[in-house]
Amino acid sequence: MTSAPSTPPGAPGTELAAADRATLIHPTLAAHRTDRTVLVSGSGSRVRDARGREYLDASAALSVIQVGHGRQELAQAAAEQMTRLGYFHTWGTVSNDRAVELAARLVRLSPEPLCRVYFTSGGAEGNEIALRMARLYHHRRGEPQRTWILSRQTAYHGIGYGSGGVSGFPVYHEGFGPSLPDVHFLTPPHPYRRELFAGADVTDFCLAELRETIERIGPERIAAMIGEPAMAVAGAVVPPADYWPRVADLLRSYGVLLISDEVITAYGRTGHWFAAEHFGVVPDIMVTAKGITSGYVPHGAVLTTEEVAAEVTGDHGFPIGYTYTGHPTACAVALANLDIIDREGLVANATAIGDYLGSRLAELAGLPVVGEVRQLGLMLAVELVTDQQSRRLLTGGTVALADALQEQAGILLRTTPYALLINPPLVFTREDADELVDGLRSVLSRTGPDGQVH
Repeated sequence: MTSAPSTPPGAPGTELAAADRATLIHPTLAAHRTDRTVLVSGSGSRVRDARGREYLDASAALSVIQVGHGRQELAQAAAEQMTRLGYFHTWGTVSNDRAVELAARLVRLSPEPLCRVYFTSGGAEGNEIALRMARLYHHRRGEPQRTWILSRQTAYHGIGYGSGGVSGFPVYHEGFGPSLPDVHFLTPPHPYRRELFAGADVTDFCLAELRETIERIGPERIAAMIGEPAMAVAGAVVPPADYWPRVADLLRSYGVLLISDEVITAYGRTGHWFAAEHFGVVPDIMVTAKGITSGYVPHGAVLTTEEVAAEVTGDHGFPIGYTYTGHPTACAVALANLDIIDREGLVANATAIGDYLGSRLAELAGLPVVGEVRQLGLMLAVELVTDQQSRRLLTGGTVALADALQEQAGILLRTTPYALLINPPLVFTREDADELVDGLRSVLSRTGPDGQVH
């Protein structure tokens, strides 16, 4: 297995790496890994580590940095707001000007009839709120038995108790139980994984399964279905064009709410402000985060229809409030971030550069380990296989590939157990795309069916 080397003794960054190993608990880091890449600065689509090495950020960190690293406008927005009103809550009748301005801006940007906003500190919090709203909506309408949530296998909605409970990866459940009750996982609309559908049309199969599930559980017991418009962590899985319209119609016929998890897909990632525009379906509740501030400060926003908002607020109010809901500094940064996305045409750039990058990545299809390249705007993935004919997934080798890309090509990106995830900043250029593809080709062309780079 390829492993990135540890920082050499006495080299720049050695003390930082040692302090990291001694103090930090890293998500997803195996205990045997002692190497560290300590990042200290960034600009545009580039970041630099404590040793002075520069990397191409092909993942926008965690699909977050829409406007690129090192934007002085966002630092200035935060500093100016902190000198005026750094923080206050928005509980009860109290509000602040930045939260009001941002909520109004989001309503103008979002598709109708989404018109009410609840602020959070991130995506997992947003999905927690969405699940609570869905159940409370039915409870206050006199249907407290509507508690079931429908999700999909390989879905990712965060790692809170509720959001993790509806995430469809076993790793988020094993050892943490009991998990959120009354959750059912459906087959994901993954066209490349044709073995899931027994030869049937993908949408026909998924709709038949959805209908059967609703009838079996009982429509009077189901609160909502939650889903990413395009499944990001599963590997940029883009459903057939008729999938979401037919799902939405079916859910509506049973009185089941639709929660759209746009934590990754919102704010230009798919070539639209919101992926709902691409798929032509407006949910009852839409969860956003990440790109709202390009990650410069934690923030998120849940948007709902007036119908949902009226029920979950009502005479008794919505009883759930986070300490940082409507944080004025986060809202100020979000407003400045949205200004940059708008002013620099980054939504359109996501389509233009995404299409170019997708066409360049398609050139890798002849490599034995490349099963499929998927792309929607600047959400892309390269699915890896041991054999193209059988489409058998290459599992367990993507960490080694990520290490090789970092050390040999200076590229940082995320992986799943069977795919390389490519979600670069929306400021990505054609030159950045060419560098990325060249680096991928150099490593994948030397990758065997075991995932090892030779």
